[in-house]
Amino acid sequence: MSKLTVPKGYRPLLSLYDTQSAIGKIKRIFEDNLSKALNLKRVSAPLFVLANTGVNDDLNGIERPVEFSIKEDGSQAQVVQSLAKWKRLALYKYGFPVGEGIYTDMNAIRRDEDMDNLHSIYVDQWDWEKVIDRDTRNLETLKSTVVKIVGAICDTLEEIKKLYPVLSVELSREVSFVTTQELEDMYPALSPKEREDKYLKDHKTAFIMQIGDLLKSGIKHDGRAPDYDDWKLNGDILFWNDILGCAHEVSSMGIRVDKESLDEQLSKAGCDDRRSLLFHRMLLNDELPLTMGGGIGQSRLCMLLLQKAHIGEVQVSVWDQSTITGCEEAGIELL
Repeated sequence: MSKLTVPKGYRPLLSLYDTQSAIGKIKRIFEDNLSKALNLKRVSAPLFVLANTGVNDDLNGIERPVEFSIKEDGSQAQVVQSLAKWKRLALYKYGFPVGEGIYTDMNAIRRDEDMDNLHSIYVDQWDWEKVIDRDTRNLETLKSTVVKIVGAICDTLEEIKKLYPVLSVELSREVSFVTTQELEDMYPALSPKEREDKYLKDHKTAFIMQIGDLLKSGIKHDGRAPDYDDWKLNGDILFWNDILGCAHEVSSMGIRVDKESLDEQLSKAGCDDRRSLLFHRMLLNDELPLTMGGGIGQSRLCMLLLQKAHIGEVQVSVWDQSTITGCEEAGIELL
């Protein structure tokens, strides 16, 4: 069921015309900043992949991918839910060396997504992936990469504010690192989402680490597929959103599974049947490079930097009538 939050007294700072212009500028500026910060090259990426290869992102394992049959041979294709696994195969095929990587535009349809101010069934993000080696497959590498991404975001904000002086949003470059277990220990009575809101209100910019495994309480902070991120070496980048008064996630990322962590996580998740799929066989046979990577929400970032109250103000999607009516009444202009 959809949920709409209307900030008291909200009015968009930019017109529809200026908003469209600003979105284009943010995307061009941030792509340059990101590629320089992480040493990435732009590549083309698929909109859909074959269903029987294990290449599509299964997210939490319950989301239904959009599928269709191909006329030529009757095989099933799926619209990507993210490019987490495809990027690793691409780095292998293209022969990228250690220290270099790729980024691309990813467009997905997540038809089971609950719609609210931050969520849409249409997902657009920059997907990136970078080759690492055994010596750099560690927490220090993960943290230093997070700091670089946050820096690229803040640099982009500074440039956009020069172009649109009416914008007043402030983001902190200082990243607070915290694990999901530490959050549970700090706020045991709160839900995972409430813990994020509580922590970000105080720390403004945070990287919440180790997502996917069970906490001491026996619950998960959030779901994570077992076959791309190493649950011990991953996390989400969040900023405090003053407009909505909540934590605002812009990126999910991590160091990817090696054969040992894949083996462990497939068993924990009850997904041993995936071992026979092409992607998983290659990984378990040590044929794929060690990598790290993630996705950075394009609309999420534009929404945050342009001080928008709803993601529909910066992307074109489909909304239920309740959301449409509520936004019209509140002066929130959906694209």
